[in-house]
Amino acid sequence: MLAYRFDDPNSLDALRAREEPAGEPQRGEVLVRVRAVSLNYRDIALILGRYVWDAVPGLIPCSDAAGEIVAVGEGVTAFKPGDRVISVFHPRWFGGRPPKGVAMQTYGNGVDGWLTEYKVVSQEAVVPLTDEISFEEGATLPCAATTAWTALSGSAPIRAGSTVLTLGTGGVSIFAVQLAKAVGATVISTTSSAAKAARLRDLGADEVVNYTEIEAWGRHVRKAVTGGVGVDCVVEVGGPATIGESLRAVRPGGEVVLIGFLTEANPGIDYFLLKGSNAVVRSIGVGDRAALEDLVRAWRGAELKPVIDKVFDFDDAAPAFAHLQAARHVGKVVIRVGR
Repeated sequence: MLAYRFDDPNSLDALRAREEPAGEPQRGEVLVRVRAVSLNYRDIALILGRYVWDAVPGLIPCSDAAGEIVAVGEGVTAFKPGDRVISVFHPRWFGGRPPKGVAMQTYGNGVDGWLTEYKVVSQEAVVPLTDEISFEEGATLPCAATTAWTALSGSAPIRAGSTVLTLGTGGVSIFAVQLAKAVGATVISTTSSAAKAARLRDLGADEVVNYTEIEAWGRHVRKAVTGGVGVDCVVEVGGPATIGESLRAVRPGGEVVLIGFLTEANPGIDYFLLKGSNAVVRSIGVGDRAALEDLVRAWRGAELKPVIDKVFDFDDAAPAFAHLQAARHVGKVVIRVGR
């Protein structure tokens, strides 16, 4: 089989495919023929040394995949050959509190990932994919969609009448727009261009703020857009450079859910702004297996469609990474696997 690895662990230009053995499933394991993989910003951050957790160099990248079972090991009862499945981002976090060492058990930073033609995993490391969802669509769900689901379904779940603020047009943000609108929430989004603003409105965003035109966009959202009330939830994907405005946009008692770190600038957090917001600041790491299962059921029930910016062939994996790094995409970047 062909599998991709980075020859130089510090360069996105060093992605190379090589022949490797496919492996055979042992007791409790399944062999998956990978059909599609989606990319996340973490896949770039890991290689460039910007990730929040440690990373083992030389691993097969990518955490998100969809495929079909081609063989099962002894004792496997959950799946049979021919079943369609998607990967679980945290293969050993089934529910409740994260297990010890969960950070180094995720694909691409602690163990080999999914940018390969075949992969052997535990039967608990995948969940069923229904026929209504294509492999390319299913591959977008394990990380970005589950993260958005976890962000919106915390201690105070978003429901009809809630107000959600999303930042930009990356995978998590687009999924958050779709999921929030599916339950009847009001969505306010930020972006940097008129074209992306139009796309966000097409997806259901009720208000769009161009942060290149309104620098103090958090204050603007709170005062001008919500009439001084503030939003119930901020899906905070920007990181240190956007957290200040997110805290200015949220209402007292609302949530700022820390997800990403798309910006590297780090001016520091204003403690008095943090304290004065009277908001809950919650950091999440995608979610557990149960969250993915809930997300897939909700996604199917609402008949939603992932926004896929572009699909690349397996031979064009390197250009797919470059396309993601250019940050001109809206939604997800997918690699179709197979020869």
